[in-house]
Amino acid sequence: MFDLVTVGNFTIDLIISRRIANPSLTLGGPPTYVSLAARQLGLNVSVISKVGKDFSKEYVSWLKTNDVDLSGLKLVKDAATTSFTLRYRNGKRKLQLRNQAPSIRLEDIPASLSSKAIHVSPVANEISQEVAHKLRTLTRILSLDPQGFVRKFDEEGYMRLSKWKDSGILEKIDIYKSTFEEIKVTTGTSDLQISMKKIYDVGSKIVLVTGGVKGSTLLFDEKFYGIPSCKPKVLKDYTGAGDALIGAFLAEYIKGRNPVWCACVGSAAASVKIESVGPTMFGGKEEIYKRAAKIFKKV
Repeated sequence: MFDLVTVGNFTIDLIISRRIANPSLTLGGPPTYVSLAARQLGLNVSVISKVGKDFSKEYVSWLKTNDVDLSGLKLVKDAATTSFTLRYRNGKRKLQLRNQAPSIRLEDIPASLSSKAIHVSPVANEISQEVAHKLRTLTRILSLDPQGFVRKFDEEGYMRLSKWKDSGILEKIDIYKSTFEEIKVTTGTSDLQISMKKIYDVGSKIVLVTGGVKGSTLLFDEKFYGIPSCKPKVLKDYTGAGDALIGAFLAEYIKGRNPVWCACVGSAAASVKIESVGPTMFGGKEEIYKRAAKIFKKV
């Protein structure tokens, strides 16, 4: 029995930003950031993911050292790991897909899998509806980040958001998390609260939409809450902030905490993550809780 299993492919990222003097390849993807944030808050975490021959032994060793269970990781020797180039400029991100690992299939889901929560987070359409529906039967709490379902890539790998054609999994989830742009595409509505209410009415108990430095918006029990962002000590890299947020949110939610507090802890974890490039720093539990307590009073 795990506390949290993240389903989606690891990535190898090249992050280009004026804040980064010497860009280099770094480990990324939801399995990395979600797992590490949740692990900081005491969860027993695992992943279901596929990688290629370029996924180094150093990555595997580093993840294991950080107590991420890799029993659900599959190496496909004749494939490459999903890889992105992320270019940040003037507060916006341009995403380019360089390589794409094979999809996660039903046979990749361990028959003995049992987890208090499962977070579904594809990055490039690697999870089918069939797999998502199977995961629903294996957990009490099913969380979703639809980012990989609403991404389309052109011939050069550049990403644009596109309508999600088969969104039936929305009826099965307990927690929905995305950016404002992603929920607009998912629902076809540009009004934030109307978009969130559409997801909520379909069946999700909690809807969380992230807004970067503007903070997040939370909907549960028919009420909306504005969650402030935490100010980082220094800003280095936004990559993985949303994943860290939902990882920390789920860590507290599994413990039975109030969703408003969970969202504040998520915001705090995201603020710690962006203080370094890639997944190199997630802070400790005390620092995350300290930051969360400050913004909890401002909700």
